[in-house]
Amino acid sequence: MSEDNKLNQDFAFGKKNYILIAAGTLLTIIGYFLVSGGGSDDPAVFSEELFNTQRMYVAPIMILGGLGVVAWGILKKSED
Repeated sequence: MSEDNKLNQDFAFGKKNYILIAAGTLLTIIGYFLVSGGGSDDPAVFSEELFNTQRMYVAPIMILGGLGVVAWGILKKSED
């Protein structure tokens, strides 16, 4: 058995799997940053900023997309 095959058997996933998992985690974190904020300094004043397009549509799509990429990275068969 060659040294490369022996090293590859020690890991649960291949290189592409880890890259997909990292990319999905990064997308999810970015989505959480996009959804944060938008509050008012004065709690008695209502802020319409809570319901902008970024927080209502873009951020949840990025979060769900990131979780989907992580799931794909876990379920993808390693070809390395």
